[in-house]
Amino acid sequence: MEIDDTDREILRALQEDARTPFSEIARRIEMSSATVHDRVNRMEEEGIIRGYHADVDPKAIGYEISAIVGLRVEQGREDETLEHLKAVDGVQEINLTTGEWDIVMRVFAANTEDLRQLMFEEVSQLDGFSRTQTMVVLGTEYETHELPVPDRNQ
Repeated sequence: MEIDDTDREILRALQEDARTPFSEIARRIEMSSATVHDRVNRMEEEGIIRGYHADVDPKAIGYEISAIVGLRVEQGREDETLEHLKAVDGVQEINLTTGEWDIVMRVFAANTEDLRQLMFEEVSQLDGFSRTQTMVVLGTEYETHELPVPDRNQ
């Protein structure tokens, strides 16, 4: 689906604050609230807008440890590995990658004991993986969920 400059402005506004009322977005872009509502619905239906989420501080809910985990998987075992990993508590993000690791994931744990349990009792029990590397995150200096919405000419 092609998006136009108006859709881009709506996306920028929603990424800045997804709770912005359509009436406020409409005022900014000089359109009716109904038109903004219709455009947002269309972008939701087309999968351009995938959802609206609360940005929760992991430490505020007890996750003191964050780690990046590289996982090498035997060829042909990727699908079953992915399905297993999706069900593991603490796995926040799973990425299929090129290079040394087939999968790179971000995990959260309450403490080092929970991280050890996640790695040794959940991940290492998988059939078809050959090696992992766990890198504990010492601090997250920058994180955003906003994607730059390029102008049409870019």
